[in-house]
Amino acid sequence: MRKITTRFILPAAAAAALALGLAQAQTPTAAQAPAAASTPAAPQLNLRDIYDRLEAAGYRDMREIEWDDGRYEVKASNAQGQRVKLYVNASTGAVEHTRTGR
Repeated sequence: MRKITTRFILPAAAAAALALGLAQAQTPTAAQAPAAASTPAAPQLNLRDIYDRLEAAGYRDMREIEWDDGRYEVKASNAQGQRVKLYVNASTGAVEHTRTGR
């Protein structure tokens, strides 16, 4: 009986060791990780910078500047006096999207 157990245990152990080795070989190390993953995010503009850039672009009466989902959401009035909601890039200060009537 002892031989039968050994015949099944050794191949199973060898297969498990091989599978574990392959799984570890496919996992990237920090040195192998893509450069983009280790690159720090662009610096975020502060509220004063966002306010100044929007004012220079012609927006007025900025009532709210909130941080949401990696960008700023700003309630303001455009040059025509319409209420708008602006979605502003936190790194560049560029208006990415505008909704009117808010």
